[in-house]
Amino acid sequence: MNLKSLETVLRLPNLIGLARNSTATLLLSSVLVSGAAQAELDYPEKEELKFGFIKLTDMAPLAIAYEKGYFEDEGLYVTLEAQANWKVLLDRVIDGQLDGAHMLAGQPLGATIGYGTKAHIITAFSMDLNGNGITVSNDVWEEMKPNIAQGADGKPVHPISASALKPVVDRYRSEGKPFNMGMVFPVSTHNYELRYWLAAGGIHPGYYAPAKGDTSGQIDADAMLSVTPPPQMPATMEAGTIHGYCVGEPWNQQAVFKGIGVPVITDYEIWKNNPEKVFGVSKGWADEYPITHIRVVKAMIRAAKWLDENNNANRPEAVEILSKSQYVGADYDVIANSMTGTFEYEKGDKRDVPDFNVFFRHNATYPYYSDAIWYLTQMRRWGQIAEPKSDEWFMKTAKEVYRPDIYAQAAESLIEDGLMQASDFPAFDKEDGFKAPQSDFIDGITYDGKRPNDYLKSFQIGLKGDDQI
Repeated sequence: MNLKSLETVLRLPNLIGLARNSTATLLLSSVLVSGAAQAELDYPEKEELKFGFIKLTDMAPLAIAYEKGYFEDEGLYVTLEAQANWKVLLDRVIDGQLDGAHMLAGQPLGATIGYGTKAHIITAFSMDLNGNGITVSNDVWEEMKPNIAQGADGKPVHPISASALKPVVDRYRSEGKPFNMGMVFPVSTHNYELRYWLAAGGIHPGYYAPAKGDTSGQIDADAMLSVTPPPQMPATMEAGTIHGYCVGEPWNQQAVFKGIGVPVITDYEIWKNNPEKVFGVSKGWADEYPITHIRVVKAMIRAAKWLDENNNANRPEAVEILSKSQYVGADYDVIANSMTGTFEYEKGDKRDVPDFNVFFRHNATYPYYSDAIWYLTQMRRWGQIAEPKSDEWFMKTAKEVYRPDIYAQAAESLIEDGLMQASDFPAFDKEDGFKAPQSDFIDGITYDGKRPNDYLKSFQIGLKGDDQI
């Protein structure tokens, strides 16, 4: 263990500073080696914890870590508590009612930069990849179908571009009617994925202008996006309040089962293996309970691996667990429709999508800086970040929020415990926190996390350079 990590674990900044500048180095080294390293392994600073979540299938690592005893293996006694919505969840982490929570990947970033409630939130664990879809009402689907190519089997060719939706949106606008769509939160993956898909098809999703007091996100919009809590999405669409939505499972498949709508695209098709949820804690909490935090991450890494191992062999059991009322509380068949490697679009059009939910494969749990920067680029693209920012700012902000150093400590402890192998993780001595440039987007545009402003310049629709609203 090096001096820097010991400083984190022991919270001894004054003593560390003294040791760096005096003969106290030898004494400090003796203390650290003989006592503190043992403490890091032997006990968490806080044993009883309460974590929040929203009723979505991607809260699964929390449920599995609890049900399989992985939290208890780390000396942690955890209560899991469903939250009413994402704002309540974030507020309760900030004010300390929750020790941590299943969060939208954009929430720690948005809070830290002050979009909405300002608070320094960090994440050392990415909970999953993919897992979302975009669903439209039956009426809208019938209008879209003539604009969609059909395969030899008579079924729609996927992925479906939003250009198939554009004539429908244009008709609404010509008739003076708003085309309303739902997403779950302003800094949610769902908001950015829905916006990405719409813009790639020539539909403007609107801008935010927080400096002017306009946080509607509907400035210059062709389609009007607004917040709807995930479990309320199907009913809100059935009532005609919205004509479509972007949400995580099981709420797209719920529309299919109820016969009220059709999922037209998954986020796997918008951006292959996109990062989705994270486990977030306040920076103050992480500083106060560093060993506890590492042990929480250890338990969740084990849960994520269990969810994906043996080619998803454990997924049916996971679906049984998630269908319990204290977790997602949806019917087994609804959850299984996406969780077990398939996805149903139009009723009866069930297709194999083995990576629709990924919890551990492809280094899914590692908190990459490049993932954080992608979210920040979308905040800038749509005006949530109102002013131009340098590439260096994007990097600095990502490093303030995403903490692969904490993740690495948890992973290395699991390896030392004999519970995981080094091959299960990135090569930490070589990993710089950036994925290679990615081109698996629906519009074919390449994303390089080290060049965020160049990436923004590649979009026809969206703010870039010195643009401001």
